[in-house]
Amino acid sequence: MMLQDWLAILAIAVCLLLSFSFSGSETALTASSRAAFLRLAESHNRRAGIVNRLLAARERLIGAILIGNNVVNILASALATSLFLLWFGDIGVLYATAVMTVLVVVFAEILPKTIAINAPERIALLVARPMSWLVRLLGPILMAIEALVRGILRLVGIRIGENQPILSAHEELRGAVDLMHREGAVEKLDRDMMGGLLDLRELTVSDVMVHRTEMMTINADDPPEDIVGAALKSEYTRIPLWRGTPENIVGILHAKDLLRALNVADGDRSKVDISAIALPPWFVPDIRPLSEQLKAFRRRKTHFALVVDEYGEVEGLVTLEDILEEIVGDISDEHDIPVPGVRPQPDGSVNVDGSVPIRDLNRAMDWNLPDGDATTVAGLVIHEVRSIPDAGQSFTFHGFRFNVLRKERNRITALRITPLTPHKRVA
Repeated sequence: MMLQDWLAILAIAVCLLLSFSFSGSETALTASSRAAFLRLAESHNRRAGIVNRLLAARERLIGAILIGNNVVNILASALATSLFLLWFGDIGVLYATAVMTVLVVVFAEILPKTIAINAPERIALLVARPMSWLVRLLGPILMAIEALVRGILRLVGIRIGENQPILSAHEELRGAVDLMHREGAVEKLDRDMMGGLLDLRELTVSDVMVHRTEMMTINADDPPEDIVGAALKSEYTRIPLWRGTPENIVGILHAKDLLRALNVADGDRSKVDISAIALPPWFVPDIRPLSEQLKAFRRRKTHFALVVDEYGEVEGLVTLEDILEEIVGDISDEHDIPVPGVRPQPDGSVNVDGSVPIRDLNRAMDWNLPDGDATTVAGLVIHEVRSIPDAGQSFTFHGFRFNVLRKERNRITALRITPLTPHKRVA
């Protein structure tokens, strides 16, 4: 071969190498995580800052890469065609087409994109400066092309930047966490905590409150010694006091205030003035989002509030711990019971108290029972069957069989839930 043939082959190799670089850079920059580069930029990583600037003008970046890639591919194909025509005559066009198709598709497209997709952030940092130089070099041409493209799209009724994403930022973040959990990069506990944090805006106080039927309350008209005895036996530090009817809450008795009063009275329970140490109750609406209630707890520097409905009737109580448990989950005891009232059985079924919140059951068993129309497991069954079932009845919905075990008056107190398909819990 002559010297000019070797020069043509060298030029083709250089063009393919440049095409390799353009294809890999495009994939790495578009597939990389903007959140990761934001954190790197905050850590004073200069190349991460360059990547962020490139991704902020994504349309111009892609235009520069496409121009560069197409120019070198066309140049390589033209050189190869002229070289094969010189070697084989007219049939050389077919040979050049076959050879360049394999080289471009395999070595300049599939190979670099496969490499880049496996480590997008690392490769994006490597190509950040060259791509920045390319965008600057082709700046005037890119601006003209952008204007032309926008004009063509406007003619067909498409305006760049006006299309809204299908999912909100919260839903996209939730989907990313779920995906990483399936791939093994995020543990179940971390996924649940992130999901609970994102749910604070969507959940209301009524979703996590302790219902009034389960509240521990004391009659304020009882003798002081009876009130003190009941408070000391209670496992709670804050106890609502009522007068007349249990729904008429008149104060909150705090254990620390009670102990101070007992100390002043030298331990004589009959001398404790309950009304003097009782704190005024704080009432909040049941429709308040948990995120706002959390802020309210912080502003008032208190951990306890009573929940009322639209008619002002007490529905239950909510504490700071109730909201925090939506994020971190319930703390297991020494017997490793994930949620009080949830008892897994050897056959794969689960015995559940009717008052167990659906969200807590889903978190404990890694299930996905709907919690939009009911808060508790018993409420879900009543909502689905549109009646109050009797003990012994069974129902099937949402991929589970629900057996009513016990019923007290109009309340379902115990159920057995059995998944209809084998369920593999994720640790």
